[in-house]
Amino acid sequence: MTAAAPNIVHNIVGRPYEAILRKVGEIAENEGIETYAVGGIVRDILLERATTDIDFVTIGAGTGIKLARAVAAVIPDSSVSVFKNFGTASVRLRTSTDDSEAVSELEFVASRRESYRRDSRKPIVEDGTLEDDQLRRDFSINAMAIGIIPKSFGDLIDPFGGISDLNSGVLRTPQEPVRTFDDDPLRILRAARFSAQLSFTIEENTAAAMKECSPRIEIVSAERISIELQKIVCSDTPSVGFIALYQAGMLEIIFPELVALQGVETKDGQKHKDNFFHTLEVLDNLVEMTRDRAANETHWLRWAALLHDIGKPRSKRFKKESGWTFHGHEEIGARMVPR
Repeated sequence: MTAAAPNIVHNIVGRPYEAILRKVGEIAENEGIETYAVGGIVRDILLERATTDIDFVTIGAGTGIKLARAVAAVIPDSSVSVFKNFGTASVRLRTSTDDSEAVSELEFVASRRESYRRDSRKPIVEDGTLEDDQLRRDFSINAMAIGIIPKSFGDLIDPFGGISDLNSGVLRTPQEPVRTFDDDPLRILRAARFSAQLSFTIEENTAAAMKECSPRIEIVSAERISIELQKIVCSDTPSVGFIALYQAGMLEIIFPELVALQGVETKDGQKHKDNFFHTLEVLDNLVEMTRDRAANETHWLRWAALLHDIGKPRSKRFKKESGWTFHGHEEIGARMVPR
């Protein structure tokens, strides 16, 4: 394992999640369980972003579930759910309804390594080391861990250069990118989503692997795809995510009606605008106009912006005397959307 980066406890002090990280660390120490906070929480600490859920990795078979039960037993008004088949457990915390930055859920899993069958994104799981667990994660910025036991609280463990990529604003996979996306093609949508949420650039080899592996999306359920699309729509710059999916060839597979808007046709010297990029511009403009409102309050407006011209390819006509027309596209689009 590469050398750990400096302790980042100064990034944690005073943040809404400091108390729960310290409390879980104390409980883990009392239980004799080696434990780390891993993934999105570490990324968000370094980016000074709010987070409402925290993932913990424990070392040793069965220790994740054991620690989750111990945490729920100590923290008042919490509840634990155990998923023995997956070796994971979650603890729900009571939070104030008006505290949008309060941590509400803790996820616990024992460190593991994974392998995949060609016909499924569900992994075959074996016990593993902390580094094995970090290696299985999607991007280097999500593969960092921090110690939470009191004596190592805030120690950053970064074997795959996550902090460098975070500072550079780059999305890169911890292992060879084709393997990452071939194992779980949903990660292609996650790459697009993180690029939209964080305004990060997708590294060249990673982008090429996304394009190569896009056809593998057929093994992913429509529900999981929809969840990622919703997160892109609710991001700060949705166009970035949709363009990433378009360039990867993924959008053509999962949302061909949107891709059908792309392109400019010229006839008799007259041309129309590219309605794909126009649509993304409208969507971004709406986001900018509603900055003072939460994304979950405006997500239907955002979907309306994304779909407002969806009927244009089917209504496009050319008349020599008037040029390009899209008469009735709003009615056609309205009929297309429910389907």
